[in-house]
Amino acid sequence: MEPQLATAPTRSGLATVLLVAATTLLATGAGPAHAGGSVNTGYFGGVAIMGYDPVAYFTEGRPMKGSEELAYEWLGVPWHFATKEHQELFINDPIKYTPEYGGFCVGEVALNGITINIDPDAWAIIDGKLYLSYDKDHIAEIASRPEGYLVKAEANWPELEARLEQGSAD
Repeated sequence: MEPQLATAPTRSGLATVLLVAATTLLATGAGPAHAGGSVNTGYFGGVAIMGYDPVAYFTEGRPMKGSEELAYEWLGVPWHFATKEHQELFINDPIKYTPEYGGFCVGEVALNGITINIDPDAWAIIDGKLYLSYDKDHIAEIASRPEGYLVKAEANWPELEARLEQGSAD
């Protein structure tokens, strides 16, 4: 018996595959990264800040992946925690631990844009607030000159947040 070779789908076959995938995403409730509104849930995760524990940045000084078993829904999306203590700290004061700008890249918000992809290792706590970025060098630059970035980000965020809530971040 001769081995079968896989072939790329035809143009119409590819369109059918894409249509089925889109229909499946809509039917299962999965949507764009900003489906949770102004909280960054990544492209398909549906969990705030890619499932990382926001409290760990403050208490452990490092990113820690949270657990689905220790989830808490806030702002319309689940947040995951590495420990029960972290979960309780968050529940008691979520604003203290929630990253600024919904966990979207602070540098892009300063440039009046939205970057969904963040690097959990690219973070800084500045004046008691957690900021996330897509790149360690980028967050180091922001931390070295926060006044240049954070003033702009703060000014841009209300409009960007409104666009995210409406489902159009572009």
